[in-house]
Amino acid sequence: MSNENRILELTKVDTEFKREMGLFSAVSIIAGIMIGSGIFFIGTFVLQRSHNAPGFSLLVWLAGGVVSLLAGLCYAELGAAMPRSGGAYIYLREAYGPLVAFLSGWTMFWVAGSGSIAALAVGLGTYFSALYPLSSIAIKIFAIAIIIFLTAINCLGIKFGSLIQNIFMVGKLVPILIIIVLGLALGTQHNSMTLSPGTGNFTGIFAVALIASLWAYEGWTNLNTVAEEIKNPRKNLPLAIIIAITGVTAIYILFNYALLRVLPASVIASDAKPGATAAISLLGSAGGVLVTIGAFLSIFGSCNGCVLTFPRLYYAMAKDGLFFKWFENIHPEHKTPIPALIASAVVSILLIFTGSFQQLTTMVVFSQWIFYILAICSVFILRKKYPKMERPYKVWGYPVLPILVIIVSSFILINTLFEDLHSSLIGLLVPLIGIPVYYIFKNKMIKSNKVEKDTEKIL
Repeated sequence: MSNENRILELTKVDTEFKREMGLFSAVSIIAGIMIGSGIFFIGTFVLQRSHNAPGFSLLVWLAGGVVSLLAGLCYAELGAAMPRSGGAYIYLREAYGPLVAFLSGWTMFWVAGSGSIAALAVGLGTYFSALYPLSSIAIKIFAIAIIIFLTAINCLGIKFGSLIQNIFMVGKLVPILIIIVLGLALGTQHNSMTLSPGTGNFTGIFAVALIASLWAYEGWTNLNTVAEEIKNPRKNLPLAIIIAITGVTAIYILFNYALLRVLPASVIASDAKPGATAAISLLGSAGGVLVTIGAFLSIFGSCNGCVLTFPRLYYAMAKDGLFFKWFENIHPEHKTPIPALIASAVVSILLIFTGSFQQLTTMVVFSQWIFYILAICSVFILRKKYPKMERPYKVWGYPVLPILVIIVSSFILINTLFEDLHSSLIGLLVPLIGIPVYYIFKNKMIKSNKVEKDTEKIL
């Protein structure tokens, strides 16, 4: 296929899916996945790593948002130029070839994606158990029911999945905003807002604290996976990324500042659940219930977003002949990849039964960051490979800002390796196992194409 035809294929607006997702729903997908239960406790780790310096910790939260936004802008350029289902899989395929792209999807299917859904579903059961006590077995059954329910909803169409996402996005913001408003209005603490961590190396302390904050910003990559279902993706996709990451950054900074208005920094740094402690301080026992409900809504929204987006990647792989053939089937009426949705649910449920999903997702962090960095690097490669491709949005400050993101991401990758060498190396086994599997699918595809050509000759 010539470069011109390839560009036409990658940039076409026509799709098998229904473009029913507007700007608000697109923002809800990103923000809904990003804001999980972590907002109520990650502030502890950021403050600890900031040497209990409140002002410095808020600066770290801002930096985490800026880094995420800059990385998101790279994805915005790629997604607006190539509004195809599959997201990073498409960019990796075009930049590095099908093997690298397959390994990213393979890792997502067996561990990262399905493991995330499993972990979030069990998290939902755990928080529900705080309201209505459940046994460990009942929590798993509850988690399985959640996965089945969300999968069924998303099988009915992107409109239904987006509606659920929008409802729970608004719902999760209510308790968060209550804590922010009451904390700012009624808080009496006057923690020092110095931007210095005190003793120690500023750069080293800042970097370690930044890594902690960046985990709270995870999720900004997922909208690109459903690019074929966004209305006017060339405009709405980059706009949604910018609005969502900017909005989430503002919420994180305000929420953590509100905590500092209610609680001493030393208490936050030593409290596993500072959000709940602050809410109880403001509202009494009702505050604890508020945070529990808020965490439940937050996790539910994150889980739905994952159930909705991940199967589109498996669909894209199947379209290329590099995954199970039936994954490329689209329901004729609902226009959803039902086989891929069901398969994603089955693997997620299996991980719940094994109880090993938390270990698996920890192990895959290292390999996933490799694919993040490769996707961001593809901005440079694809500009050179497809110079004539229309790019409705181009990343700001090119090439300086993308290089900065790559440097920061590489630092996170190296830090993850040193923090947990054993798990990182084991995490690499998942994509390594995928290499021979890739060639199995590739050989099947070659044989299938040969049969089709031979049939055409006979006819």
